[in-house]
Formats: sequence, structure tokens, C-alpha cells
Amino acid sequence: MRDETIAIHAGYDPDPVTKSVAVPIYQTVSYAFDSADHGAALFNLETEGYRYSRIANPTTAVLEKRVADLEGGVGALAVATGQAALHYAFINLADNGGNIVSVPQLYGTTYTLLSHILPRQGITTRFADSDKADAIERLIDENTKAVFSETIGNPAGNICDIEALAKVAHRHGVPLIVDNTVATPILLKPFEYGADISVHSLTKFLGGHGTTLGGAIVDSGRFPWTDHAKRFAAFNEPDESYHGLIYTQQFGAAAYIQRARSVYQRTMGSVLSPFNAFLLLQGIETVALRVERHVENARKVAEFLQNDPRVAWVNYAGFPDSPFYALVQKYLNGQASSLFTFGIKGGHEAGKAFYDALKLITRLVNIGDAKSLACHPASTTHRQMSPEQQRLAGILPETIRLSIGIEHVEDIIEDIDQALAQASSQYTQPKAAE
Repeated sequence: MRDETIAIHAGYDPDPVTKSVAVPIYQTVSYAFDSADHGAALFNLETEGYRYSRIANPTTAVLEKRVADLEGGVGALAVATGQAALHYAFINLADNGGNIVSVPQLYGTTYTLLSHILPRQGITTRFADSDKADAIERLIDENTKAVFSETIGNPAGNICDIEALAKVAHRHGVPLIVDNTVATPILLKPFEYGADISVHSLTKFLGGHGTTLGGAIVDSGRFPWTDHAKRFAAFNEPDESYHGLIYTQQFGAAAYIQRARSVYQRTMGSVLSPFNAFLLLQGIETVALRVERHVENARKVAEFLQNDPRVAWVNYAGFPDSPFYALVQKYLNGQASSLFTFGIKGGHEAGKAFYDALKLITRLVNIGDAKSLACHPASTTHRQMSPEQQRLAGILPETIRLSIGIEHVEDIIEDIDQALAQASSQYTQPKAAE
């Protein structure tokens, strides 16, 4: 099936008992066992089925199947938030003494997780000075457990060369994890270019309505864990908590995602509620249509800003002079994302004045909503970073991040125009008399 069909049908056939066409909300904590032996087989991971909704739920299972099929993976794990998905994705690979090598252009909370939270668990992150493959390769050593990047940086707007990063990671025997939230599987399928694990904040474009938190990890099923048995012993040696089960033997290509579920979801419990899974499924049904409109509107808004004398710069990857233009053609079929940044003349204070003057565009820190959204990263999402760290992440003091929605584009532009006018009147000084 193609994406538009997968988004509506994957993972569910009408219920055989009730004939329900809509995915039912299985709002239950636990599930009955046929017998003591049946319960034991479920807990030993010897048979498929449901035993407790902290581990798996039928509504959530449809969501997982749908996201996995959109990405082209062997399986997915849905969790409570995108940040929980990233946390599980990392600790499923790295333990005390291991490290992750990452590009510097990251969402602010992801940076905090990697630089401040995981080190307390003995997992360090080495941030490269750019998103180039050679910068990443210089930092990989025998304790590296993964290379990490966002496919489209939030909010930097950089497009990572997935194929090049994957080649470097694989040359050193480690997987490439990507956060594909901004691109979505509609614009980019990272597994086709060598990525091994894809992570999503389902809260954003896939959910699409700003109502529901959720995250997902998707396993490509392609990384050869058995070829690197010493580096990834947890997948290749007996797990005593499951009576000596070996994940690569029990689950084959799905070893990574099954261990994430069985070890981390089961014991740490960042669970997506069945109701949230149901709501996210409603959003996914229209994601292909929405992304098409997002992309179309964003281009028109970026062109307006580029031609406006009150604007100092526009960082939009769809322009031919963008350093990422060639990568947009390669990975996004020429369709730049609806997330981009710009700065107006007058610097930090002018940027704040523009931000405060917006009326239609909502001031908040979400992205991927049907509504147009704006953020001033230096004072919100990336506030915890130093100025130098912000610069490496693609943030300047005046940077405004726009997530362009699906409203009528002329209404979006009119709001930006009036906000520019207000900011310019306050911070553009008249020329001195000759």
C-alpha cells in the first residue's frame, strides 16, 4: 500500500465480533489468561498476546503497526511522549560507560537529555562540531553505541546527509538513530538511506492537532546485532530476567524493538494511554494531506519573507542558495519542510517585538500543528544553552522559528506583515539628516 492508504488502513481490519470499522479503544488494564500455562508463556515471551497494558494494548498495537508500516520497519513501540521514545531508544543500546555521538543541531530538550541526564546514568554524548559525516566519524570509539541525528534539525532547519552518516556508523559497527519528527515518513523514509532506528514525537505532525502527547520508536530490522555481539551483548547474551532468553535468537530482525518493550517499557512504564493512541490514529489518517498543505504554505511564506526589506535573513532549505538545497532534492523530493527560521532587522529586541505582535499565529513551543505556530528559541526551547551552544544548534538571539499550518496562506502572510510593521516601527531608526 502507498502512504495515503497505509495511514488509513494499516494494522486493523473490522473487528470480527462487532464489525466495528473504527479502531476500538481497549480501555483496560489487564487481560485474562486461558490457564496458568498460557500466562506463563506470555510472561516468558514464548507466545504472542496481551497480559498488561503497561506492556502492550490492542489499540496501541494498531498505532504501532501503522507507524512502522509508514516508516518501512519491522516493528514499533509507542510510548507516552517523544522524549520518552528518545530515552528508551538510547538506553536500549548504551549502558554505563557507553557513549553516543551526535550532531549538534538538536531540539533543546533532546540536548538536555544527552548532555545532562544520561551522563548521570554513565552514558555520555560526544557532540560533533557540525552535522558532517567526517565530524561524526572523528568522535566514534570502541565504546560508542550509536550515532544520532535529527533528519531535519529543530529549529536549525539543517538537512542531515542520512546516507553518509549511516555509512560512517556502519563502518564502525554501530547503528544510526534518527529523529524523523519534522520530516515525517511522508517526506522522508530514513531506512531507505541506511538509518537503523527512527524516533518520532507523535505529538507533532503525525498527530497534527496539538491535542495529544505520544512518541514512537521504529526498528528497521536491518542492523546486524549478531555481527557485533561483544559491543551489543544485551541482544546476544542470555537475559536472566527472562530465564535466559536471547533476543536475537527469539526475535531475529525485531530483537531491538522487542527488547525496548520487554525491558524498558515493562519496567520503566512510560505508557501511552489507549485513548491517546486512538486520537493519534485519527491524526495519522490525514497526515499526507496535511503535509502537502504545510509544505505549500511554507514555501509561499518563506518567499514573502525573503523579499521583504524588513527581514534580515531567512533560513529555508527550499531556496536554491540554501546549503541544504541539494539534500532537499535528494531526501525530500524537493519539498522543504514547513519548519524554518528567520530574523528581522533590529536584532533581538526587534525579534521579540515581532513575536509579541503576532495575532493569528500562536506563540508556543509545539510544532507540526494544523495551526501556524511561532517560537523564540533563545528564550524558550534552547534557553538552557549557552550562547555558543545555541549558535552550534543554529540559534541566534533574533531567531524566530515558524511552523506553518494549513490555514489560508494569505491570512498567515497578513499576520506576519502586520507584526513586521509593528516591530519595524519600534526598532528601525530614521536616517540622520545630512
